[in-house]
Amino acid sequence: MDGTGGPPLHDAVIVIDAGRISKIGREQDVHAGRGARVVDVRGKYIIPGLMDANVHLDFGITPESLFGYAGHYDELVLEAAQVELKNGVTTVFDTWGPREPLMKVRDAINAGRLTGSRIFLGGNIIGMGGPASADFYPVIRSVINKVDADRIDAMWEQGVGPALLWMTPREVGEKVRTYIQSGRIDFVKYLSSGHKDMQFIAFSLDAQKAIVEEAHRAGLTVQAHSTSPESLRLEIEAGVDLLQHCDISGLEPIPDETMRTILDRGLPCAALLMTDRYLAWAADHGPAGLRPLIKVKDLNDRKLIGAGANLLLASDGGLFGPREKAESSPLVGLRLAGAPDIPNQLGDAHILWIKAAIERGMTPMNALLSGTRNVARGYGRATDLGTLEVGKRADLVVLDADPFADPNNYRGIVDVYKDGIRVDRSALPTARIMSPQ
Repeated sequence: MDGTGGPPLHDAVIVIDAGRISKIGREQDVHAGRGARVVDVRGKYIIPGLMDANVHLDFGITPESLFGYAGHYDELVLEAAQVELKNGVTTVFDTWGPREPLMKVRDAINAGRLTGSRIFLGGNIIGMGGPASADFYPVIRSVINKVDADRIDAMWEQGVGPALLWMTPREVGEKVRTYIQSGRIDFVKYLSSGHKDMQFIAFSLDAQKAIVEEAHRAGLTVQAHSTSPESLRLEIEAGVDLLQHCDISGLEPIPDETMRTILDRGLPCAALLMTDRYLAWAADHGPAGLRPLIKVKDLNDRKLIGAGANLLLASDGGLFGPREKAESSPLVGLRLAGAPDIPNQLGDAHILWIKAAIERGMTPMNALLSGTRNVARGYGRATDLGTLEVGKRADLVVLDADPFADPNNYRGIVDVYKDGIRVDRSALPTARIMSPQ
C-alpha cells in the first residue's frame, strides 16, 4: 500500500539507494541490479512510515515530572521519539513543548547520532504560557519559588508567551519574526482561542493575520489552537495552512458555513478521534466538564468523515508514566486512570486513531492516507515524505497481516525502515523513563 490512494500493489519490489526510493513496481518489471542486498518479505504487507500531526514529546508537565526530570527534558523527548519509531511512526510534528530540548534531540536524530522518529517542531504555541502558567497548572506557583516557576515557563514560552495578547498586531508580528529567526523552528502555531478558557478569543483577526504573514514570509506553514466555532472561523479567515484539532468546537458544533469552507477548500484538518470504547468510558467516568465537549467533538468527527474532509491523524499525545496515570494524580490521573483505549498515549495512539476513524465510517484506505500522505501534504513535506514513490525518503513499515482487514494489524510489525535503514526495534527505547519497564 504505497499511500497514494491507488490499489495495493501485489508482488512488489522497492529498490532503495542512499536512503531514498530509486525504483518501485511489480517484481517482473523492477530489477535492483547486481550487488544489491535483497530483503525478502514475501507474504507481508508494506506501508509508508506513519506520521502523527500533533504530538508533545515532552508531556511531563506535572510537578512530579517538571522537577523530577529537571535538566533531563531532552531524555524524555528522545524516549517518546523512540517509542513512536518502534511502533511504526517514522515522523512526528511536535506542536507545543520546550524548544531547546526538542531541537537538541531533533538535530541529533537528523545527524544520525541518535535513533528516533523524525521530528518537526513548532516550539511554543504563540500566545500560550508554560506549564506553571494560567493556561495549564497555575497551582504550581502556589507551592514553589516564583523564580523557579518563571524559569520553567520561559523554557516553553521563549519570548512569545501570554504577554503578546496585550500587544498590537504590528508588535505581535515583530515578536513572531524574532522568534522565527532565533529558534530554528519548522512551523508556527498560535492561539486563536484560549486554552483553559476555551470559549474566549485570544488574538484578534488582525493579529492572527500578522502571525500568518510572518510565518509565510519565513516559508513556514502555520496553524492555530482553536476550540470554539468563532476561533475556528477566524483562523481560517486569517489564512492558516492547517487546522489543528478542528473538530473541537466546545459546546456548539461546527457551523454549516464553516464546515462548507473546510470542505470546499480541502483544508487539512488534524482531528482528535477517539474510539467507541473510550467514549463510552468517558461518558460514565470522565471529568464532568469534558463530557459534553467530547460529545460535540464526536458529532463533528462523524460529519467531517461523512463529508470526505481532508483529515490528518493527530493524537495530541505524549508519554504518561505510571505516576501520571494513577488515580492519585490530581492533574492527569482523573482523565486516564482506568480508561480503555487512551487516545493520547504515544506508541498506541496512532492505531487507536485509525480504529476510531473506521468506526466512524472512514474507509481503511483513507485511514492510511490520513496517517501518511495527508499529514505530509498538510505540513508541506510531501516532496520527501508520506508515500512510497520514486525519489522519496525510504520510510516504510513491514506488517505481518493486512492492515485494511483489521486496524489491529498495524500492531503486527515485522520491521521498520527509516531513510532506508532497518530500525533495531528491540533496542528501543534506549532508556525507559516514562514507558513501562
